[in-house]
Amino acid sequence: MSLSPDTLSAGYLSPGYLSPRAHRPLIMGRNGAVGANHPLATQAGLDTLRAGGNAVDAAVAISLTLGVVEPGMSGLGGDGFYQVYTASDRGARCWNATGAAPLAAIPERFRTRGIAVRGPLSVSTPGLLAGLGAMHAAHGTMAWADLCQPAIAHARDGFAVTHHYRHFAAEVRQFLAADSRSRAVFLDGRDVGVPALGSLIVQRALARTLQEIAADGAATFYRGALAARLVAGMQEAGVLVDARDLDACRPQEQAPIEIRYRGFRVTQTPPNSTGFTMLQMLKIAERFDFAAIDPVQRIHVLVEAKKRAFLDRERFGTDPRFGDVPLDRLLSDAYADECAAAIDMARAADLPLAEPEAAAGDTTYFAVVDRVGNAVSGIQSINSAFGSGVTAGDTGVLLNNRMAYWHLAHGHANRLVPGKRVRHTMNAPMVFKDNRLWAVEGTPGADNQVQVNAQVLTAMMDLGADPQCALESPRWTSSQRGQGANWPHEGDGRLTIEPGFGDAVFAGLERLGHRLNRVGPLEGPCSVQAIRVLENGVRMAGSDPRRDGWAGAY
Repeated sequence: MSLSPDTLSAGYLSPGYLSPRAHRPLIMGRNGAVGANHPLATQAGLDTLRAGGNAVDAAVAISLTLGVVEPGMSGLGGDGFYQVYTASDRGARCWNATGAAPLAAIPERFRTRGIAVRGPLSVSTPGLLAGLGAMHAAHGTMAWADLCQPAIAHARDGFAVTHHYRHFAAEVRQFLAADSRSRAVFLDGRDVGVPALGSLIVQRALARTLQEIAADGAATFYRGALAARLVAGMQEAGVLVDARDLDACRPQEQAPIEIRYRGFRVTQTPPNSTGFTMLQMLKIAERFDFAAIDPVQRIHVLVEAKKRAFLDRERFGTDPRFGDVPLDRLLSDAYADECAAAIDMARAADLPLAEPEAAAGDTTYFAVVDRVGNAVSGIQSINSAFGSGVTAGDTGVLLNNRMAYWHLAHGHANRLVPGKRVRHTMNAPMVFKDNRLWAVEGTPGADNQVQVNAQVLTAMMDLGADPQCALESPRWTSSQRGQGANWPHEGDGRLTIEPGFGDAVFAGLERLGHRLNRVGPLEGPCSVQAIRVLENGVRMAGSDPRRDGWAGAY
């Protein structure tokens, strides 16, 4: 189908799938666009682009700012994946900024009580800053210290508490309150409740740490003076990560993985990311004419494709340094044909992944496209909301709880091994058309990420939806038994779904055997950011109203 600007409006006429109108305007500009999960991060990115920086420069400023103003989702104590597209050579590469399990994290330590989900034993080696530093060294144009300044200012002067900050802080209050430093900062020292809407969260210790990183570079976090303070703070708290783990932490530059989908080229972050599951979903869905089938069938096909892709995630999702991920087979036409043929269009399949070994992750995402067409699709996380809840000494660094992602079952692809990188749900896709950048899109949301990414991208590619329409449209997420990313890896076998699809679609899905968990409008998971690049150079940016995200362009 034609994908001209005129066609973009055609999606509004698709009943039961796309929203008839958006709650937010579609943001458009010719010189640059940013979508991020907090308005202050979007502003930092736009300011960087206006100052002459490129997409990678903006990505560094956005990433560091998100770690300050959205501390419950990501930060220096976490991990990330960044896909970078450079317009000069029309090439894409990925920066894997994920840390490994601590060398002291032997499986036997967790045999009795299981994997720690919160607290000091849940902390894995943080890789985010190493990846940002390497990405900037390879592609950045502005001074590193300048890119740190927005984050430093927001940490020093404070940022205002939002409704979503209060929601997530309330959910995990007990874990933040258990750590005196986390309680003092993120709960504002309160004995009960959470900080009031509009009150300021000031992170002076983190501001000093960021100033040190601005002056000495990212390496100081791993092998410098800052690393020594970080290790001391972690040891004081009982964290397993030590100086050996930080010193060994190195980002990895990787080629993206990709598929062809109805004339598009869709690229993704490679393992240990599980972006391949989204590509599998699209390969299977391509066997069906989405523009011709009704909304019930569209949802059914994608849900059933997801179930089969997640079976393979369970079998093969691992750090490729420790096990084989047979991508040639998983992303092949023959295998997609086989999976599509197994879908019963009259009945939902019950495909449990595994029995639980004994939960949900929180992340953040941003997209940037600059004036010349360079782009970054970036995702980063401390895993669950506010991660482990542990702040590392006087550094102000809130640490992740990524250890919760490990499995302990013998023979499992994602079994814990010291020095191994855990299987990540984080993924950062891009879409190309006729060898040109077409879209940058992504979302936080643990197991829900690839599911929602597939829904948004098929709405854009198959139905001609603009980014804002596509990401505001009602969404669903499927939970298979044994699917949960976090220990003990549970799942309820239900299809969580927003009301905008309508009663007729709900009834049709229930007739097919889908067990529905109905939630309110815009109460489904994830928080999508998306940028579409038109042939005339216009950048269309959309941002999800389900959280604090905001899009900007100029």
